[in-house]
Amino acid sequence: MGNETEISALLERLREGSPEAHAELFGRLHGELQRIADALFRRQPAGHTLEPTALVSEAWLRMAGSARAYNDRAHFLAVAARAMRQVLVNHGRDRAALKRGGGRARQRLTVIQPVAHEGDPAARGAEVDLLALDEALDRLRRLDPRQAQIAELRFFSGLSTREVAEVLGVSTRTVELDWKMAKDQLARWLAETGAAPD
Repeated sequence: MGNETEISALLERLREGSPEAHAELFGRLHGELQRIADALFRRQPAGHTLEPTALVSEAWLRMAGSARAYNDRAHFLAVAARAMRQVLVNHGRDRAALKRGGGRARQRLTVIQPVAHEGDPAARGAEVDLLALDEALDRLRRLDPRQAQIAELRFFSGLSTREVAEVLGVSTRTVELDWKMAKDQLARWLAETGAAPD
């Protein structure tokens, strides 16, 4: 993990328009981004055509092309996790389009679920249908944007409750309550599509 003072200085330089700051920030946080990508691919089926390193690179390219400012390390990682999700979803859709008949092929993805309590089965990584999860998150975003943000941050970046609260500017209790409601709603929708975690 990068030194927080150095990260803060890079974020300030980025806000001031330094073209080098984004690359330096990426370099400082590359280990954390790689950890997120590795966790996403840990239980992927053999022969997956996208590698974790490529996922990190694609996410960085998406982020470098935007003029977005980041509040802090957690916010940067949250945006990176969203970029990784978009890359994975686009990759899954492209693969499905190449399949005979253009039908949607189910692609399984292991999502990060941070350990809240040792032995909590809900805290372990679970496999879900990537495109179904993306659709469920979009559906949740229309219903409750904050719950969708929390779910995305927890599933794809593995940020802690405290880090999610910092990114969103809400209390940890709000994150806990919204996370519980979001998990319940997403589980119902994924079960309806047959894409619930194994």
